[in-house]
Amino acid sequence: MDFANIASQLNAGTILPEGIVILTLLGVLIVDLILGRTSARWIGYLAIAGLFASIIALYFQWDSPNPIGFTGSFNGDDLSIVFRGIIALSAIATILMSIRYVEQSGTALAEFIAILLSATLGGMFLSGASELVMIFISLETLSISSYLLTGYTKRDPRSNEAALKYLLIGASSTAIFLYGVSLLYGLSGGQTELSAIANGIATAKVGQSLGLVIALVFAIAGIGFKISAAPFHQWTPDVYEGAPTPVIAFLSVGSKAAGFALAIRLLTTAFPLVADEWRFVFTALAVLSMILGNVVALAQTSMKRMLAYSSIAQAGFVMIGLIASTQAGYASMIFYLLVYLFMNLCGFTCIILFSLRTGTDQIAEYSGLYQKDPLLTLGLSISLLSLGGIPPLAGFFGKIYLFWAGWQAGLYWLVLLGLVTSVISIYYYIRVVKMMVVKEPHEMSDAVKNYPQVRWDLPGLRPLQVGLVVTLIATTVAGILSNPLFTLANNSISHTPILQATINSSVKAQNLLLLPKLDSVSQSHPSVDSTAEIL
Repeated sequence: MDFANIASQLNAGTILPEGIVILTLLGVLIVDLILGRTSARWIGYLAIAGLFASIIALYFQWDSPNPIGFTGSFNGDDLSIVFRGIIALSAIATILMSIRYVEQSGTALAEFIAILLSATLGGMFLSGASELVMIFISLETLSISSYLLTGYTKRDPRSNEAALKYLLIGASSTAIFLYGVSLLYGLSGGQTELSAIANGIATAKVGQSLGLVIALVFAIAGIGFKISAAPFHQWTPDVYEGAPTPVIAFLSVGSKAAGFALAIRLLTTAFPLVADEWRFVFTALAVLSMILGNVVALAQTSMKRMLAYSSIAQAGFVMIGLIASTQAGYASMIFYLLVYLFMNLCGFTCIILFSLRTGTDQIAEYSGLYQKDPLLTLGLSISLLSLGGIPPLAGFFGKIYLFWAGWQAGLYWLVLLGLVTSVISIYYYIRVVKMMVVKEPHEMSDAVKNYPQVRWDLPGLRPLQVGLVVTLIATTVAGILSNPLFTLANNSISHTPILQATINSSVKAQNLLLLPKLDSVSQSHPSVDSTAEIL
């Protein structure tokens, strides 16, 4: 086989965005090795430039006529492009909020950015992986980098504790997931590519076997850990409280987006014969996540722990679109993750600013903050109200789209539960806003009374200000001018062949279920034309 044939089969251009991230990672390491600590002033901007170049490469790959790379191991379709873009954007925002935070903690910025870029790389590869070995390597790249980031502030015992818990629970979930996909490999007759696995299972006629159900449950357990879905959420509150705040900002958006990308691709491609079963399991996970996340968040006194339980609840909302398994359902997932990117990172930017200036993240210490820092109060208020789904902010339209897609798919009681738990969430979000804005000057907390003078000219604070303003504007504008994001989400689904095949097959199945009802109607009313009855 000559080189031209090998190159055409590899189609390495599909991973050009990831290649740019790899070059950026190497550039960060080499520059830090040559210049040492003096490179900290601008090394973050080098990483941001590389990530922006990666996003531009993703833009030019939209609607690629040949998205399959590496003989089927990687699929660079429009679905993966959107998720890879979300992960890259979350990494950019994380770097902006990390520069001052990492320097103040006394640790090296270059190594932090290098590990963050490794996690970004793992998430981007995971979003397009369509082969078991590729999925596992990408998942481990993301997971191991996340463990290192969680324990990066070595002098903080809470960070060490969070990293140890994350590592132990994460290793267990990885082992469970690996056992599940190994069962898939055996049941399919030794196939590793996802579509070949589905064909192998159908050929072997083991579509309803106990082995396939066990493989499904174990695979969902691994995915549930990555998206922080109850009851696989045990790591989330402790890790969110102990890990560096920029790290949990990335985990709450980038890691969660990669997990949902894996869920869509793995479940729709490898498990089409047990679609009803995995929808049932995810329905249970969505119910538990929405109830547990929102109810337990009511009792939290730490802002980071409150957002940890909030992220569990948000995963429950997003799962409504996955359970619907329609074009609107998948598109609503992508739209919500896009707006969740801006509103959640805006909130974490505000929490980082407050902790840098006061040294605390307790909710009670935010009392009277409006008197001392109006911009931070505005940013945190807008992000929390958007997370609660208050119109006309972005979160409101994201939840409306999710609930509408679920209602169209017949998930009536699940949508009603989502509405009820959304009302519960509004209470604990507005509680923080009320504390910041309504409190009288004499009711200020001690942290706010001793609040330092607001200065943006200190080293590392200008990127934080840029990140706060950009995410704040995006959270506000994405709600009012949401049509471009709606169009992007819908096009990413309609241009993805694997999802269109799944959607069409589910529509045909629903039509077959309706046929007996229509026949019984025509028999009971023989004078009524069946065509007219259908119309």
